[in-house]
Amino acid sequence: MSTEIREPRGRRLVLLAVCCAAAAMPLTFTGPAVALPAISRSLGADPVALNWVTNAFMLTFGSALMAAGALADSYGRKRIFLGGLTAFLLFSVGLAFARDILWFDILRALQGIGAAAAFSGGMASLAQEFEESERLRAFSLVGASFGVGLAFGPIASGLMVEAFGWPAIFVPVVVFAALALALGAIFLRETRDPDAGGLDWKGAASFTVALTSLTFGILQAPENGWGDPLVVAMFVVSALFFLAFWRIERSVARPMLDLTLFRYPRFVGVQLLAAAPAYGFVVLLILLPVRFIGVEGMSAADGGRMMIAMSAPLLVVPIAAGLLTRWLAPAAICGAGLLLSAAGLFWLSRFPVGSDPVNLLAPLLLIGLGISLPWGLMDGLAVSVVPKERAGMATGIFSTTRVAGEGVALAIVTAVLSALTASNLDASVGADAAAMAQRLATGNLAEASLLSPDISQTILLKAYGDAFSGLLLILTGITAMTAIVVFLFVGRGGEAVAPREADAGPPALEPVPVGEAGMTRSNL
Repeated sequence: MSTEIREPRGRRLVLLAVCCAAAAMPLTFTGPAVALPAISRSLGADPVALNWVTNAFMLTFGSALMAAGALADSYGRKRIFLGGLTAFLLFSVGLAFARDILWFDILRALQGIGAAAAFSGGMASLAQEFEESERLRAFSLVGASFGVGLAFGPIASGLMVEAFGWPAIFVPVVVFAALALALGAIFLRETRDPDAGGLDWKGAASFTVALTSLTFGILQAPENGWGDPLVVAMFVVSALFFLAFWRIERSVARPMLDLTLFRYPRFVGVQLLAAAPAYGFVVLLILLPVRFIGVEGMSAADGGRMMIAMSAPLLVVPIAAGLLTRWLAPAAICGAGLLLSAAGLFWLSRFPVGSDPVNLLAPLLLIGLGISLPWGLMDGLAVSVVPKERAGMATGIFSTTRVAGEGVALAIVTAVLSALTASNLDASVGADAAAMAQRLATGNLAEASLLSPDISQTILLKAYGDAFSGLLLILTGITAMTAIVVFLFVGRGGEAVAPREADAGPPALEPVPVGEAGMTRSNL
């Protein structure tokens, strides 16, 4: 690993490169969410294929992050960052020219792999450039950059869909990725972990198969039924491969995921924090545009404007949260933010489908404000619990928990929304309830109506609206409980955890001073 001291200008340009890459990532799932009705009309697809428009990207992104982090530590963080960005850029261009839903979903999956490499390589590179409190503030800026994509992605995508058609949503993705690639090629320096042992291929393969099977089973269940042989088989395959992954990671000398780290409450708390935004925020980035545009009939631009209320706080609040760590513990900031988000979710559940859009702005803003407080602190906390040399592994584990959690959460909440809607419709439409609910969940109100022409759209909207409110109450409970766990776990102790070495027994805990930001790092 290079020990050269970089001048501030060089570090700032590295930070800018990673921030540009971070701004491109949210555009890849907020854009297709806004454009989903248009994509459905253009390419034609059943509800399961439409669900994969988002889930294909999130699945490969989440399942490849740990492998990408290990590759970054072993073969060079700059190399992985630039290679991932190149792939991400090329597949983003390809998506704009896709004319078949199958190829679109395949390209989305490949785009996710490129994004995983770019994200892991970039964040691991950033961890080498900054120390202690500076690192926390740098990660806060990355969080704010992510917020730029989330804040302006929906409205920009909506305007582009209306003006130029859905392929135009990938233009800003390509622009940000190209800028990050140019800056990274010039200003990033190559670093790696001298003790890295290469990629744990068996672990990477077993984890990917397990996560893919789980997601596929959850997405297929609403249409086929939870007792369908294919769905049950997918869950069994997933359980077997997760078990195989656990056994592999326990036996290899240099695991992709060091399972012994989960003995320590603070490390566990950081992973739970990583998954927290999935249920309280990220799923709404997909479900709300579908509701606003596909079900309530807003234009793509108007639906995008509604999302600004929820995502705009990510522009500034993550930076403010980084500054607040001078006086408050990160656990307190993160837990308080999740409680605010839970309050916003509960408030939003009080407004049925068809409510005046103006009434939704305040709860959406509260959700965004709450989730923005931990957003910029999470990555810095992740790399604080392992030695600096294993930053790629720490980023990979944390990002995998976050993104894989988002993908699984999206599949689960979509299935729950569909099931609740079908339950509300069952007395009215009988056997067609599941199929109609599936189409409502993907924003296709017109096709749902065609399945049972005798049922008025008023009944369909009420069934969907009641289901959406019930789903929000479930998400409120999950977010509130996660906040309590984060208070208890992330706030425990301040030690960095050293990963185990082969045959060295349990990992040692080395107390180190608490830095200005209330975080720690290894003395290595």
